[in-house]
Amino acid sequence: MSEFLIRSATAVDLGEMLSLYRHLNPGDPVPDMAKAEAAWTALLASGLISVIVAEASGTLVSSCTLIIVPNLTRGVQSYGLIENVVTHADHRRLGFGRAVLSVALEAAWAAGCYKVMLATGSQRDDTLRFYESAGFERGGKTFFQAHRPVHSS
Repeated sequence: MSEFLIRSATAVDLGEMLSLYRHLNPGDPVPDMAKAEAAWTALLASGLISVIVAEASGTLVSSCTLIIVPNLTRGVQSYGLIENVVTHADHRRLGFGRAVLSVALEAAWAAGCYKVMLATGSQRDDTLRFYESAGFERGGKTFFQAHRPVHSS
């Protein structure tokens, strides 16, 4: 693997992040740039959310988002949630995804989280084995999700 840098995303990374996310959800509509800029600014300024990126040859090739959730249970220990794990299709199986997840876990432990959760919509065995090899366990909790109802007008 070539040399790469793991770092926190910055304001100037928005365009590359939007391109990288096309590898996560190819069918997503192209976002309105004003809304994307507002969301990106809010993400980066939140203080509880970190977008961790891998940069190789000056290009973002992998990323994940870590959310630290303050908590009143478990001795008032926070917990972490990792979402939007993505690696550019041309850079998969090279260690970039594992590297961003490792940095995310280190950041969560440093923040005093007692656990970190990661959910995936993938049912592919190789994807699930990848998350296990990165330190996550299958079969802990059962996750449910609700989506906003779509209203026709």
